[in-house]
Amino acid sequence: MSFFHIDIQLLVKTLGYAGLLAVVFAESGLFFGFFLPGDSLLFTAGILASAGIFNVFELFILLSLGAILGDSVGFWFGKKVGPKIFSREDSVFFHKRHVEQTEKFYDKYGPRTVILARFVPIVRTFAPILAGVGKMKYEKFLTYNIIGGVLWSFVLVYAGYILGSLLPNAENYITLLVIVIIILSFLPIIGEFSKKRLR
Repeated sequence: MSFFHIDIQLLVKTLGYAGLLAVVFAESGLFFGFFLPGDSLLFTAGILASAGIFNVFELFILLSLGAILGDSVGFWFGKKVGPKIFSREDSVFFHKRHVEQTEKFYDKYGPRTVILARFVPIVRTFAPILAGVGKMKYEKFLTYNIIGGVLWSFVLVYAGYILGSLLPNAENYITLLVIVIIILSFLPIIGEFSKKRLR
């Protein structure tokens, strides 16, 4: 089965360990990586690990490392570029509303945003950048970064692995399962938007 004409299972197999690491790194640390489907790829990789295509522990360690390194790059990018990022014009890879969404998370959750943002598409890309812009101490940021990166990778990879182990032929339902993951991951953004509309 395919999603938007993309065979997710084939994509993950083709990417392999190195490709998955690159995607997680780019989504976490490069501001133009917000469109990359980190959640669905990690979850799918977990399911494929249950079928013996990947080693689940190696996946978890490698992707945790990619997430942590990516966020660190994002932090230093924000620290270096600083307020200039707020004056950028909208483009294919940059929209001011993405920064605004992330700022709302920081206003609500403070430094914990670095952890919570891991589970929210788009916000997870801009959270480390804004932490750098906001001059958060790197030692403090790194602590939250490690917790968030490890937790995110563990939850998604092992959720896929456990589900794949319990559900016969789970790889046949990957598209449906990925759609569920995408919907769940966007719920916080939808909730914030709904609250704003009601106000």
